[in-house]
Amino acid sequence: MRWSLKPEPNKEKIEKLAKDLQVDSTIAKILCQRNITTFSEAKLFFRPSLHDIHDPFLMKDMDLAVARINKAIANHENILVYGDYDVDGTTAVSLVASYLRTLSSKIATYIPDRYGEGYGISYAGIDFADDNNFSLIIALDCGIKAIDKVAYAAKKKIDFIICDHHKPGKEIPKAVAVLNPKREDCNYPFDELCGCGVGFKLIQALGTARNQTTEDFVSYLDLVATAIAADIVPMNGENRVLAYYGLQVINTNPRNGIKALVHQTKKKELTITDVVFIIAPRINAAGRMKHGNYAVELLTEMDFDAAVDFAADIEIFNADRKDLDKKITDEALIQIIDHNEEERFTSVVYKEDWHKGVIGIVASRLIEKYYRPTLVFTKSGDKLAASARSVKGFDVYNALLACSEFIEQFGGHKYAAGLTLLPENYSKFKDKFEEVVSKTIDKKLLTPEITIDAEIDLSEITPKLFRIIAQMAPFGPQNMKPIFKTSCVRDNGYGKKVGADETHLKLNVFQGDNKQTFGAIGFGLGDKLEEAQNDFDIVYTLDENTWNGHKSIQLVLKDLK
Repeated sequence: MRWSLKPEPNKEKIEKLAKDLQVDSTIAKILCQRNITTFSEAKLFFRPSLHDIHDPFLMKDMDLAVARINKAIANHENILVYGDYDVDGTTAVSLVASYLRTLSSKIATYIPDRYGEGYGISYAGIDFADDNNFSLIIALDCGIKAIDKVAYAAKKKIDFIICDHHKPGKEIPKAVAVLNPKREDCNYPFDELCGCGVGFKLIQALGTARNQTTEDFVSYLDLVATAIAADIVPMNGENRVLAYYGLQVINTNPRNGIKALVHQTKKKELTITDVVFIIAPRINAAGRMKHGNYAVELLTEMDFDAAVDFAADIEIFNADRKDLDKKITDEALIQIIDHNEEERFTSVVYKEDWHKGVIGIVASRLIEKYYRPTLVFTKSGDKLAASARSVKGFDVYNALLACSEFIEQFGGHKYAAGLTLLPENYSKFKDKFEEVVSKTIDKKLLTPEITIDAEIDLSEITPKLFRIIAQMAPFGPQNMKPIFKTSCVRDNGYGKKVGADETHLKLNVFQGDNKQTFGAIGFGLGDKLEEAQNDFDIVYTLDENTWNGHKSIQLVLKDLK
């Protein structure tokens, strides 16, 4: 692990903010690092308000989208709500379809089959629309590059409205409306919405003419918060407001599908982390193992008992997914060793019978072992399909662009992408990808980095400090949980390895002459027990531990040296 301390912000700004907010300099410094430097910015941050949600008509083509949907409703046209099979896509479809069903009975949903149709808009989906007399398709979380597909639909007299958040290409599809805050000609104030977030802007705009305000749409925010968490978009700006209120809905009055997923967990209050690790994988499991339709049916189900039945099926899919991803990860690790590829700059592995639904998870697992850009391939029809994952700071999308001569199709983000290629190009692509990455990656990016917000003494950890940090939630990219460093701590002598396989580390640490101890837990740090015998430095986040009804502040160790 590389430990790096964030740059020190302007000292005067820290002092002024600390004084204005009546907080200590550590909190003021953490806020300044997040570009929160004034009282009004801090108020916006700590007290998210529905008034901070932007006018949806600031998004280019929103007026065109609303006009076309209103026309379709007035003329009793059949409308197909179409979306990707992952969490962002299925929540977006569930959200838009749920709202449109309050306005029309002519609404149906369509999720492409992950294996038969692949990602995004498919010809099969358009043919389905044509066969069933749909004259309007609203595409969510996909479509920004579907130029040929939209043209194909137009020949069949089917209109498209595209709601996407992926990076546009040089050409925009000729749809009735293309809603995407990342369009260069779009002046929407926040361009990091997820696909479900763009869908939320659409229903918000549709509600304007019906005298509905943002407050009328709060009940849909459980879906938006789930998508924001799962799609790992920045947790700042409008996303933070949407996630903040969405979490409140999840914890007070979620839709039946989400209630059915979480009612087994026995958790009284879910954090955004719980959404990432409890709700999102189960919604994803439907599209990975069976079909994304299961997720949409779960999330739009009005009867709780029926939702519980859907959730039970999805729980089985999720258990199967866990077994598969462990098996494939083990096979991939053996392949890397057998091919003497442990010292490469990339991991590129392939087996034709690996399950396409879990290769993205396997790529992430391989990065946990070999910290480097990774692709996992499997056979998909007469082509090979892969999921790509990257390490912090390296743009895998650009690296794939440099290998495009060997690629049939690709798309995605800086840190995650998908692609297909012909089997005969696999070895050439693998060599080219290794060459591109080896020449362009900063070698220090191949060691995981812990970015530290502030160095403090243990004596500075107070209930007030913990309380203020807790108010900085929900956490996510651009607003991560603060990480602290403390030097020269000692264990009180009762440190030990814990867990069924003793992979975790439990310590009680103190500093200097101050004998106040803090319980510390280090997940996956069991092998560091030897390093905790004398003075050592720690990096950690703060958490609350409840034991026998007693609450205490606990250090969650990221690393120790």
